[in-house]
Amino acid sequence: MFKVIYLHGFLSSPQSYKAVVAGQWLAEHHPDIEFHCPTLTPYPAQTRAQLDQLVADSSDRKIGLLGSSMGGFWASYLAETHNLPAVLINPACEPLALMPTYLNQTLANYHTDDTYFLNDAHLEELAQVPAHTIQRPANYRVLVQTGDETLDFRKAVSKYRGATVIVEEGGDHSFQDFVQHLPDCLTFIEQFYAQQC
Repeated sequence: MFKVIYLHGFLSSPQSYKAVVAGQWLAEHHPDIEFHCPTLTPYPAQTRAQLDQLVADSSDRKIGLLGSSMGGFWASYLAETHNLPAVLINPACEPLALMPTYLNQTLANYHTDDTYFLNDAHLEELAQVPAHTIQRPANYRVLVQTGDETLDFRKAVSKYRGATVIVEEGGDHSFQDFVQHLPDCLTFIEQFYAQQC
């Protein structure tokens, strides 16, 4: 049995557009596949432990990952450490360079009333996550749009060299027309496991 885990972006939630669309599409077209989108905080050590536990609790199933933006970074962590297939959508490739912008201030979740406060200790936690370099390029299907106004798509193309990388002209950070890619995303996950047999 398959389980698809969607990992949302920084300061986002399971209410994010792509998470909702992915869950609805799977429910309509593949009701046999379990879909799960955990709520992730921006605290790296906490998120890392939460995701490791989630994979451990799902050990009886084949897991496929969908990760958007910072969720793409966390999907890479799981793909590298647990040998899982991951589809990344406009992934964050250099979170260590971005996080200092968010330190020592109150941060608000985009969809909920939750607030967070990051400091230098959290930056060190992030540095310890083994997802900054890629050792398993075959585990990835990477979707980027050149019009991403938040992240430079070229960094994803470089970081995931050797992986299946789809570059679309235009678009934005939300990745326009994401739903059209879901059939190919699922096929990638299924083929990954077929090749493991």
